Amino acid sequence: MSENEVKDPRIDGIKTKIRVVPDFPKKGIMFQDITTLLLDPKAFKDTIDLFVERYRHMNISVVAGIEARGFIFGTPIALAIGAKFVPLRKPKKLPGEIIFEEYELEYGSDRLEMHVEAVDSGDRALVVDDLIATGGTLCAAMNLLRRVGADVVECACVIELPELNGRERLEGKPLYVLVEYR
Repeated sequence: MSENEVKDPRIDGIKTKIRVVPDFPKKGIMFQDITTLLLDPKAFKDTIDLFVERYRHMNISVVAGIEARGFIFGTPIALAIGAKFVPLRKPKKLPGEIIFEEYELEYGSDRLEMHVEAVDSGDRALVVDDLIATGGTLCAAMNLLRRVGADVVECACVIELPELNGRERLEGKPLYVLVEYR
């Protein structure tokens, strides 16, 4: 049990709305499906509210959401805290000049892209995704932001799979999660 579960009763409500789908997208993976969370307006609002409460006074100037589920959570957080939202996309989805970072997943490899002009040197960035497993995606996102001079303040995820040790790959960068699945 994380410290958040002890302190805030909303966490249990959020956790009960996340469906676990065995053997998806391939055998042996226990997929954490947040689409069922999104079907419950109260649980979805509680999720956003918990993040907003944490980040409202941290002077975050940019929220970088990782495609695609990071968009779902990152956009309302950015609006609520008065920050710009920057989508970190999969290959060939952004027009114009981009930079990219390749990374390994627990079941393959991928690449994140970002518009060059989207983030300014000195921006204080929050990286948002739905889940941290091995940490590869969050590390790629942090690398992209650092390359343009942003200060990554923290990473935020709804779900953490701690047995995959993703937190250890974040080079000491703080990670805030609402729900842990062991």
